[in-house]
Amino acid sequence: MIPIVKSLKLLADPTRLRLLLLLGEEELSVVELQEILGMGQSRISSHLAQLKAAKLVSDRRAGKNIYYGPAAPFEGPLKEILAASAGEIAEAAHDRAALQLIRHKRQDKVRDYFNKLAGKFGRSYCPGRSWKGFAHMLLALVGPITVADLGAGEGTFSQLLARRAKAVIAVDNSEKMVEFGSRLAREHGFANLEYRLGDIEAPPIADASVDLVLLSQALHHALNPARAIAAAHRILKPGGRIVLLDLLAHQFESARELYADLWLGFSEVQIDSLLRNGGFRDIDITVVDREAESPHFQTLFATGIK
Repeated sequence: MIPIVKSLKLLADPTRLRLLLLLGEEELSVVELQEILGMGQSRISSHLAQLKAAKLVSDRRAGKNIYYGPAAPFEGPLKEILAASAGEIAEAAHDRAALQLIRHKRQDKVRDYFNKLAGKFGRSYCPGRSWKGFAHMLLALVGPITVADLGAGEGTFSQLLARRAKAVIAVDNSEKMVEFGSRLAREHGFANLEYRLGDIEAPPIADASVDLVLLSQALHHALNPARAIAAAHRILKPGGRIVLLDLLAHQFESARELYADLWLGFSEVQIDSLLRNGGFRDIDITVVDREAESPHFQTLFATGIK
C-alpha cells in the first residue's frame, strides 16, 4: 500500500504533484520531463528521488534511458488528491499539452523509420519477420472472416489473408506504407482489402466489428502496449480472437536505433499479463522460432479470445 500519510509533505509541493500527474499518464524519462516542465535535470532528479524513496514512483532502464512511472496504480486518497490537483495547478493544462507533443515525437521517430522502408519490405531484413512464424499465424485463420491487421506495414501478410478472408483492414501509421500497400492491393485486384492510416493504439475501426485482430511484429513499436491490446479488444466482436506475433524479450539494444523498436520484445509472462488485463481469455503463448544468426531473435506467438 502506498504510504499516503507519510507522503503528505511530499504532495504539498506543486512540482512533485505535476510529476505524479504526468507519470500517471505515461512513463517518461528525465529528459522528457525537462522538456515538459522546463526545469533543470538536477531539480527534476531530486524530486524523483524523493518520490521514489516514498515508493510513489519506480524506474526502469531502457537502453541509455531510465523511465519513471507509478510504483503502483494511483488509487484511494492519492488518486483523489491528484484529481483535485489537476484542476488547481495552473501548469497542469500546459503539462498535458506538452505530454501530447512528447508522445507525437516518439511516434514520429517510429513513423520516419517505416516511411523510409516503404517498398523495401521483403528485400530488407526485419527482426522476427520469419515465414515460419507467419505459418503459425495462418494456422489460426479459418473461414470467411473480417480481419484487422494492426501495424500492417505495406501489408504483405494482409494481402495473403485477403485471398481467403471476407474482408481485411490493414492499419499503419506510416503514410507511405499505406500508399504503397493500397497501390499493391489495386494492382493485385484485392477489392476486399482496405488500407487505413492510423495508430495501433487507436485504430480507425468501429467497435465490435472484426472477427480477428493481428498484431504481427507491431507491439514492440507501440508507445503503450497495454493501450494497443485494449484497442484490439474494443474492435473485436464477442468471441473474436487476437493473434499476436512478436519478439521474445532480448538484450539487443541496437534494435532501438536500427529498427526504431520502443520495446526489446516481451517475455511470455508480460504478454500473458497484457492479454489478461486487456480482457482476453483462453490465452495460449508459445515460442515458435529462433533465428540462427546473431543476435538470435526468438519469435513469440500468442492467441486469446474476447
